Amino acid sequence: MEISNNQIIMLGTGNAIATQCYNTCFILKMAKTMLLVDAGGGNGILVQLEKAKINISDIHDMFITHAHTDHILGAVWMVRTVIHRMKDKEYKGSFTVYSHDKVLKVLDWICRMTLPKIDLSYLGKSVFFHELQDKDLFNVDSADFQCFDILSTKEKQFGFCTQMLNGTKLVCLGDEPYNEANRHYVEGADWLLCEAFCLYKDRHVFKPYEKHHSTALEAGLLAEKLNVKNLLLYHTEDKTLSTRKKNYMEEVLLNFKGKVFVPDDLEEININE
Repeated sequence: MEISNNQIIMLGTGNAIATQCYNTCFILKMAKTMLLVDAGGGNGILVQLEKAKINISDIHDMFITHAHTDHILGAVWMVRTVIHRMKDKEYKGSFTVYSHDKVLKVLDWICRMTLPKIDLSYLGKSVFFHELQDKDLFNVDSADFQCFDILSTKEKQFGFCTQMLNGTKLVCLGDEPYNEANRHYVEGADWLLCEAFCLYKDRHVFKPYEKHHSTALEAGLLAEKLNVKNLLLYHTEDKTLSTRKKNYMEEVLLNFKGKVFVPDDLEEININE
C-alpha cells in the first residue's frame, strides 16, 4: 500500500447522540500505513470504512481517546473483525490498540464478556492492548505520537500530538475543550483537531457548556490565540447538517485568520502543509 500524501479521512463527525451522521472518528493516513482514531458507537465503523474504501486488513494501529460509548464500542467491532480476518488468513501482522488504563480495562472487559473463546486466544498474541501513561510516546509509520491528558472533568481522556515526516505538526484535542496546561502541545500547530458542539449563537438550543463542550466561535478564538494554521472542527450536533459547513466556518473566521475545515462524514483532507 503506497500513500503519497498525509491525509485525514473523517469517518464520522457527530456527537454522541447524532443520528444523521456517524460519531466522531477518523483515519490518519501516512506514507506507508494508517492510524484509526476512535471508532464510534457500534458496527457502523465497519460501514464507514467500507464506504471510504479502506481495507480493515491495512489498519494495524488504533488510538482511543476515552471510554465513552460513542468512541469505544466501535473498537470492540474492530477487534472482532480483525480477529475474524486473522482466523481466515486475510490479515497479516498484528493489531495494536493504544490508550490509557481506563479505556483498555473497559475494552478488555467487553471483549472477554462477548467474544468466543477462540477469539480471545488472539488477545496478547496478535491483538495487543498497549497502555499509555500521560506524556508517553508511541510510534506509527516512523512518526512519534505523544499522548497527553486533556484534564477532562467528566472522563479520563487523552489527546495526542505528532510531527509528520514532512514536518507537519498535528494535534488532536479529543472531544472536550482545551486546557491551558496543554499549551506547549498545541501552540503553533499546523493542524488542530478540535470539538465544536454547536454555533455560539445556538448555545441556548444545544447547551454545550452543560455537557462540557464548546462552540465554533470559541474554537476560532483558541486557534488564533495559539497561532494555529489549520483548524478542523468535529463532534458537532447533527440538526444543521445542510448549513453546518458554511455557518461554522463563518463563525470561526470572525476571530481566526487561518484556514478552517468543517468536514462531512467520509471527507478526505490533505494535511501536507
